Amino acid sequence: MPRHIARWDLDKTYLRTEFDTVRDLVRTALERADEKRTNPGASTLLREMVRADISVHILSGSPEQMRSRLEHKLRLDGIRWESFTLKPHLQNVLRLRFRAVRDQLGYKLPALLGARIRANPGEGGEIRQETLVGDDAEADAFVYSLYRDVLSGRVDEELLLRVCAGGRLYEDQLAAILQAARLVEKVDCVERILIHLERQSPPDDFRLYGPRVVPFYNYLQAAFVVHEDGRLPAEAVLRVGVELVVQHGFDGDALARSYLDLARRGHLRGSGIDDLARGVEELRRVEQLPGLPELAAMLDKLPRYG
Repeated sequence: MPRHIARWDLDKTYLRTEFDTVRDLVRTALERADEKRTNPGASTLLREMVRADISVHILSGSPEQMRSRLEHKLRLDGIRWESFTLKPHLQNVLRLRFRAVRDQLGYKLPALLGARIRANPGEGGEIRQETLVGDDAEADAFVYSLYRDVLSGRVDEELLLRVCAGGRLYEDQLAAILQAARLVEKVDCVERILIHLERQSPPDDFRLYGPRVVPFYNYLQAAFVVHEDGRLPAEAVLRVGVELVVQHGFDGDALARSYLDLARRGHLRGSGIDDLARGVEELRRVEQLPGLPELAAMLDKLPRYG
């Protein structure tokens, strides 16, 4: 089976970053790697993706000048990655391209398409599927969905031109997008788009993007979805749950409500519950992780919820 691909944003997705004011930007830029905070469960989920042999690629709007600190932070968290793309903020400022400093469409879409062109094909010509992880602070759901629709052939060049015109892109950004859209293989390969609700946006705001877009409040919810998609083993999901219990005070009821919330919104079918129950028993037998009683309490509620 060809390796699955996970593409992650960093700010407000993986990292608890503040950049709403100039003071926030300065403080973020000056933070040491060991001072940067991750969102609860994010580092565990990303480590478990790597352990599951998922190919991890980082695409962030953070400036290129922060590369060494961000890479150091990820290494401190035990994360391995295969590519790490950052935004050329200084280059944009020096060229007086001030719209590009805040713009995500003209930066992320050509970067995503270019990465897809460079991705090695699967064995025997099989399609490498992708899971995309972003947040609600900027335009990740829109850009990721447009990327998916370009790859699947749902958006032709005429419509793509109209969308980019609405985004007020610079000419070279538009040219890069059109060239990449012409070169990339047209396959329906975006399996899931996960959007961290950093700003607590109403989940219904994302319904227009379709069922593959899953807004989530915590990373156990993201792990439930990726597990049900068949990309993570049950033990990986449970380790995310252990982090939320031990480090962030979740109990069995809170863990179960995380599942129930996604199920009520139609993002979980309940097909992974038995696998999770077997995973708890296996962890009890082998690892004796802290937090297992709370995970067992969660599972006691899940069959009814499912």
